[in-house]
Amino acid sequence: MEKIVENLRKNGFTVTEFDTREAAADYLVDSLHGKTIGMGGSMTLGAMDVYDRLKGDNTVYWHQIVPGDETISGADNAQVYITSANAISEEGFILNIDGRGNRVAGTLMEKERVLFVVGQNKLAGPFPEALERARNIAGPQNAKRLNKKTPCAVDGKCHDCASPERICNALVVMWKKPFGCKNMEVVLIHQDLGY
Repeated sequence: MEKIVENLRKNGFTVTEFDTREAAADYLVDSLHGKTIGMGGSMTLGAMDVYDRLKGDNTVYWHQIVPGDETISGADNAQVYITSANAISEEGFILNIDGRGNRVAGTLMEKERVLFVVGQNKLAGPFPEALERARNIAGPQNAKRLNKKTPCAVDGKCHDCASPERICNALVVMWKKPFGCKNMEVVLIHQDLGY
């Protein structure tokens, strides 16, 4: 974990660490006031119950709560974007796979802040292992959760399928913090959260 944190910082990412999801949720709520906030699809964020707490003092767009194109557009154009990651490699690369592309797009557009809220179970070895994790753990579990008709939802492994319900259509790897984002932060939680 120490090596990954060191490499994330070398790659331009801010890293804050918390022992519990409750402490991380408090940090998010305490540091965000009067903002428009977009949230990407994330079981990690759902387990932290941050949506209701953030919307008390911010305008929050999260399609997991309010589905639809208007919510997705609001999230993409928000000042702050919060999501998780499918994996973080030993080199400090952040990997996300997406079906529609809105979640990965939200991390790439110019924002005041982009926050990746990540449980320790998302940390992986070198890049090939992180990609393996994203494709064969996160992808199949999400496909199963969403009741998608894909081979991975049945047997839990990626087939690089051609299913029309495939949710693995775009891969974004953050090797370094992109230009245009003032603050790109990994909120690392020392608990297992999400897929």
